Amino acid sequence: MAVEKTMKITDETGVHARPATVLVNKAGGYASDMTLEYNGKAINLKSIMGVMSLGIPQGAEIKIIAEGSDEQEALDAVTSVIKSEGLGE
Repeated sequence: MAVEKTMKITDETGVHARPATVLVNKAGGYASDMTLEYNGKAINLKSIMGVMSLGIPQGAEIKIIAEGSDEQEALDAVTSVIKSEGLGE
């Protein structure tokens, strides 16, 4: 059973390279599969090219989905990075 959370991007530059790298690195530390959905597209949150390809702007609603043995811990860690980086809420 996967866990998911929807967040709103508040950073005025959207999800650009530096926070995207932090997110991918954080997601990569967990065993669970992690998916980021935006605008009808779903990408692997552990892929920097995938995250950058979405071109997520300020005001965007994104959904983060984690599925696996440490899914809740992984989801909590990624959402906390989004908040601590000032990326979204």
